[in-house]
Amino acid sequence: MARRLRLGMVGGGIGGFFGAAHRIAARIDDRFELVAAALSSSPERAKESAAQVNIASYRSYVDFEEMAQQEAARSDGIEAVGIVLPNHLHYSAARAFVEAGIHVMCEKPLATSLADAEALATLVAKQSVVFAVAYTNAGFAMVREARRLVKAGAIGKVRVVQVEFPQEWLASDVESTGNKQATWRTDPLRSGRAGSLGDIGTHAFHLAEYVSGQHVESVAAQLSTFVNGRRVDDDVQMLLQFEDGAKGMLWASQVAIGHSNGLALRVYGDEGSLSWSVVEPNLLKLARPGEVRIIERGSASTATPVRLPPGHPEGFLEALAQLYADFADAISAYKKGTPQSASFLPGIADGVRGMRFIEAALKSTAANASMQKLD
Repeated sequence: MARRLRLGMVGGGIGGFFGAAHRIAARIDDRFELVAAALSSSPERAKESAAQVNIASYRSYVDFEEMAQQEAARSDGIEAVGIVLPNHLHYSAARAFVEAGIHVMCEKPLATSLADAEALATLVAKQSVVFAVAYTNAGFAMVREARRLVKAGAIGKVRVVQVEFPQEWLASDVESTGNKQATWRTDPLRSGRAGSLGDIGTHAFHLAEYVSGQHVESVAAQLSTFVNGRRVDDDVQMLLQFEDGAKGMLWASQVAIGHSNGLALRVYGDEGSLSWSVVEPNLLKLARPGEVRIIERGSASTATPVRLPPGHPEGFLEALAQLYADFADAISAYKKGTPQSASFLPGIADGVRGMRFIEAALKSTAANASMQKLD
């Protein structure tokens, strides 16, 4: 069996959801070994968190730039890093590791400005490292099956794409109660100017492009803030214009009471349609005139990789694990000097498009929901 890749992590200290999710996902397929981390900017918390995940004290850092430099200088230094930080730190952390020649898996959004995202893409190309963006929904087996079916022409020419991502957890002023996740996500200095737009709207946008196989050309957006005193948007509604003529609608809301996490996608073509929901992630509905099929993950008709047989559900962690498996494959190809085949893995270009989407939506809202191009 091939040696595990040495992995580092920045952010994601003990008590946070996404850090634990990334650590579990990276180990599911036994492709990575976590050996170093900067889990907190607090020395005490960093040390405590490192001990709990079995990282040696001398490989625990409080500064990600120091970590990048020191790990790059070690003969047994990390080969890849997972960045699980608040949005405003994504760019600077990613830049530090890319400059050090270390492969990166970064949470979205890529940055808090399009200029930073583009600068990072230029650096990635210069350093020739593998760079992945954690659009986790791209790892679900039935999302990949939907993408494959659209590409194969199973529903004909795509006409309409509808995507929604409703959540309820910010329906009240929870940021004032000490909820740490809500506090930074509603602080424009840490989340960027986009609230729900950047947090979950980017996931919805990526899913729409990922499955449809089309790029969004322009958007007409209305961002709203329903909770009094909140400094960022908590509801996003927009129209989408795709490059090949398809039309779309996107709704992302964190004030939608009754929905804990309701991501759903519907793609309509001139010969059929596909629909998928994260609530039932192991099922995909394929409809044609007079016929409706429910395709189950792992069934004989699917061509996507699975870890468990039908009837044994896979979920969020397995989807994120699939991204890490793809990440490991890309790094292995890089080490061998072999060109990568077409990959399902979201990369730096996807991250830049996510920032173009955010910028266009903000411009559209400021211009009374007029249609704005993704420049």
